[in-house]
Amino acid sequence: MTFSFLILGLVTAQRLGELILARRNTLRLLAAGAREQGASHYPLMVAMHACWLAGLWLLAGRRAVILPWLALFVLLQVLRLWIIATLGPRWTTRIIVPANGALVRGGPYRFLRHPNYVVVAGEIAILPLVFGLLLYAAVFSAANTVVLWIRIRAEDRALSTSGGQPPDNREGSGR
Repeated sequence: MTFSFLILGLVTAQRLGELILARRNTLRLLAAGAREQGASHYPLMVAMHACWLAGLWLLAGRRAVILPWLALFVLLQVLRLWIIATLGPRWTTRIIVPANGALVRGGPYRFLRHPNYVVVAGEIAILPLVFGLLLYAAVFSAANTVVLWIRIRAEDRALSTSGGQPPDNREGSGR
């Protein structure tokens, strides 16, 4: 097994584990009276991420690893874990608005409005660069920009109506 396959295997396992955690949190939140918003774009987001990862398996599996990019990707994983830990049982891949409407304001949400989306944008660009796939990084970064534009607008709408707080005075509810 090459180092490239090991990295892709770890990223894939991480993503699958996150989907399991997100599903568990989503079901728990919905059972507690939360509601989902913006579900219509969710399949597009999942498809884009699945294509990104599948394409990396096809193109990067036997390529050399560029260590400085890998170090930056690992740093993004630390930030991802901080975000997940900060949101705790509220972290999900969907836009789920809790019944109480209270917004998370700690952790990285003290500094950025949508820290998870900053991390995701970084991951979409940087993991392909780990394998020297500059064009791949550019194409999927452009696709991700479109998906995040849709996603952030939907999340802002959902959260601005959840607790009567304006969207620019709050933090994200999920991924």
